[in-house]
Amino acid sequence: MHHLKIFIELTRLNKPIGFMLLFWPCSWGLAYAHSVNQNFKIFFYYLILFFLGSVLMRSAGCIFNDIVDRNFDKKVSRTKNRPIAAGKISVKNSMIYVLVLCLLAFFILIQFNFFTIILGMSSMLLAFSYPFMKRITYWPQLFLGITFNWGIIMAWAAINNDISFEIVILYISAIFWTLGYDTIYGAQDISDDEIIGLKSTSIKFKENINLFVTLMYLISTLLIFYLFKDKIGYNFFSLLLSLFAISLFYQILSFDKKKKESCLKMFKTNNLSGLILFSSILMLNF
Repeated sequence: MHHLKIFIELTRLNKPIGFMLLFWPCSWGLAYAHSVNQNFKIFFYYLILFFLGSVLMRSAGCIFNDIVDRNFDKKVSRTKNRPIAAGKISVKNSMIYVLVLCLLAFFILIQFNFFTIILGMSSMLLAFSYPFMKRITYWPQLFLGITFNWGIIMAWAAINNDISFEIVILYISAIFWTLGYDTIYGAQDISDDEIIGLKSTSIKFKENINLFVTLMYLISTLLIFYLFKDKIGYNFFSLLLSLFAISLFYQILSFDKKKKESCLKMFKTNNLSGLILFSSILMLNF
């Protein structure tokens, strides 16, 4: 039980917001592909595969991130009790977990077509480079957005075996979405990160953080409305799409960068935002 507890802490399985924010973009890509090429059995099967893949890769990513950041985590109040930083598990054993999780994720990946497998393998470079970005640039959130939303491209490719202009628009929109929510999340650690020399958009735009998040969410929303402009009207799809936009601007109005609980609460609201957009894209079929 002790080892299981450490594994859950390592992988953040007790904090599902992480793998859900990795899964929702996959679901958007699948739902959009399904609206073009309707095959419910394939859609549902791939939805399960992408969910499992999201859980596995997010878990592996968390452990690898903690290995890379172990010396920094010791100095940050929010992360000092993480298993590796606290010395509850060795780096060697943690790497074994990473390799096992990646192997399981690979078995899921090979269920798809060759093009999707290549896309999935290429994303590994992005995923394992991300932890180093906060050391060299104030834009690690941008790199996270490029990495975390790659599932949109993969999901489309899994069904259509190509990449379309429309799915790239959805992908770019999701990147701006991530830039917004991860800047809110990063606001929790501004004071600690500045002391130890880590960088983020939260620090770069700390004097105008609400304005920056507003701009990111606005661009994300406008791109989505542009993508679906021909579908918008007096229908349930448009209502859900509007609710997605409202959920983002609710966060802007509600989060307070000086209160960690407020930042975390508004960050977690994006789980609902992801579900709403997934539901709205599914409505294209009805």
